[in-house]
Amino acid sequence: MSAPTSTITAVTPDGPEVAAAPAKRQRLRFVANPKAATGLIVLAFFSLIAIIGPWIAPFDPSQRSSDILQGPSGKHWFGTTHLGQDIFSQMLVGTRGVMFVGLLAGIVATALSVLIGVSSGFLGGAADEGLSALSNVFLVIPALPLIIIVASTIPGAGDLMVALVIGFTSWAWGARVLRAQTLSLRRRDYVEAARATGESTWRIITAEIMPNLTAIIASSFVGTVIFAIMSEITLAFIGISTISEWNWGTILFWAQSQQALAQGAWWWFVPAGLAIAILGTALSLINFGIDEFVSPRLRNAGHTKVKTNDGHSVRMRVGFTPVLGNKAVAPTPVVRKVDAA
Repeated sequence: MSAPTSTITAVTPDGPEVAAAPAKRQRLRFVANPKAATGLIVLAFFSLIAIIGPWIAPFDPSQRSSDILQGPSGKHWFGTTHLGQDIFSQMLVGTRGVMFVGLLAGIVATALSVLIGVSSGFLGGAADEGLSALSNVFLVIPALPLIIIVASTIPGAGDLMVALVIGFTSWAWGARVLRAQTLSLRRRDYVEAARATGESTWRIITAEIMPNLTAIIASSFVGTVIFAIMSEITLAFIGISTISEWNWGTILFWAQSQQALAQGAWWWFVPAGLAIAILGTALSLINFGIDEFVSPRLRNAGHTKVKTNDGHSVRMRVGFTPVLGNKAVAPTPVVRKVDAA
């Protein structure tokens, strides 16, 4: 029996609208997360400063003046150094180097980890053994000491060289994680179905495996960016990288070498320290948002309510198991029979 024409007309137009709403909510769920949104806003702010910072800096960061070790004022918002250099201009110009090294090192390390980790987990056999051995070698090598040795041996190592050194020495851990996840995905039904239909190996990797690793890759990228930024600042602070290029670590290097804390020049090192803390917090919030986006348990933590028998609501939280019980019932008195003598 065929369905009436009026029924088909009434149902069909509403179908795409009903299906589109959940898809739209799915795409916006990550941005709607307060942690992820806050982190993205702060990261976008620092990225904007990195682009336009040298153009809007009120002074040349290396220009000397007679305003020596002066606190924040209308002329010098963040004060001046022992040579009269404007610290606010140094912060604006130095943001570009920090963001450039962090993002480039994150891209290089993430690309290597994806290439080696996914290939190792999916191909198996001799390729898996060789790539796993390579990952293990880089995994046991201490990254920061190696970065210090390489950067100190290269004369005039700039931001590009430091970013490449950090990127080429920071991919092993991400590759191991991606390999383990790929090993669990390559035997799934949809992968076997794609293989049975004659799909090529790289087509299966890019279309079937990689979309399921997006959250892990994004989290690995954010973690690598944090490590790269901290490494760049550490290299500049201890004087390994060139101090002629301004970044936040260079500001801290000169503040420490000129004993700014002992002289009471708190404005020399506090802005750079706060900027490092804020940027690190923003990247961590993005990482937390990614975790909550891919994990329903974390995403719904604190939002699920269970009603008890007496009508009260208990909010479910991660790490806590509420015990749902009835109202307290008065104990029933026990009557003992006494035999008559």
